[in-house]
Amino acid sequence: MLGGKKILGALAGLFLSAQALSVNAEPLKIGYSDWPGWVAWEVAVEKKWFAEEGVDVQFEWFDYVASMDAFAAGQIDAVGMTNGDALVTGATGAKSVMIIMNDYSNGNDMVIGAPGINSVKDLAGKKIGVEVGFVSHLLLLNALEKNGLTEADVELVNVPTNETPQVLASGQVDAIVAWQPSSGSALQLVPGSKAIYTSKNEPGLIYDLLAVSPSSLASNRADWEKVAKVWYKAVDYINDPKTRDDAIAIMASRVGLSPDEYKQFIEGTKILTLDEAKAHFKKGDGFDSLYGSTKISDDFNIANKVYDTPQSVDAYIDPSITMGLK
Repeated sequence: MLGGKKILGALAGLFLSAQALSVNAEPLKIGYSDWPGWVAWEVAVEKKWFAEEGVDVQFEWFDYVASMDAFAAGQIDAVGMTNGDALVTGATGAKSVMIIMNDYSNGNDMVIGAPGINSVKDLAGKKIGVEVGFVSHLLLLNALEKNGLTEADVELVNVPTNETPQVLASGQVDAIVAWQPSSGSALQLVPGSKAIYTSKNEPGLIYDLLAVSPSSLASNRADWEKVAKVWYKAVDYINDPKTRDDAIAIMASRVGLSPDEYKQFIEGTKILTLDEAKAHFKKGDGFDSLYGSTKISDDFNIANKVYDTPQSVDAYIDPSITMGLK
């Protein structure tokens, strides 16, 4: 009888172990899209660093808006989003927590004027193609304010960002607002067009982050800590002069460009080191702080009726994983 109890106990132990394995069998699913700060994940994928760290991760490639839709539908555990878009996605029902700060836009987001438009002040009375309610709209408002203008001084034409190059080329608008690769396409497509204001003029206006579902973060926190550790290994590889060319080649291959073409995209994106990310994760009121920038985005979203109820910024940000890394 005692032997039977031992056998039963052993079987029960095996059953519980199998249960534990089945619970953890699903990989962490991360949606990413064509933005340098998220394409950078490809370095870690290519080098198989997640397996080395002991975390099972599955990256899924999307168009940007489709990636947020997949997250909202519960098809993925985390997604690369801007801080402003994390609020929009959350306000409409799919809350997230921003745990890894990939970068801030450092010139890739642009206000581009048609030939003859040489400054933001030249936009007075002109038509501007912009995706209303998105981060490009916020960049435009910032550009106008810095140059003594308001939204009332221009005419906005609501255009999906990926269509802005064609709209500028058609002559329907005098300027557009877009991010890479659309901004670069517009500059190539329209001879004489030029960037008259970019995200480099206001660092921290657009942060790009990894946003995780609260349930996945709660149940897989140790794994997300490993993901963060791998991310900064990739950042170091990108920043190291000895390995930078290899990193750029990997990223360029992901989006079908040559390394030389992709270098300009890297230059317009401030991919943050661990120390830099920690500094921006500290609480503050302005664009230097993720908290301050996100509060500005929340105010913008409310003012533009993107959603009706102000969001609790603190609920969307968990700096502890980043702050805990060394």
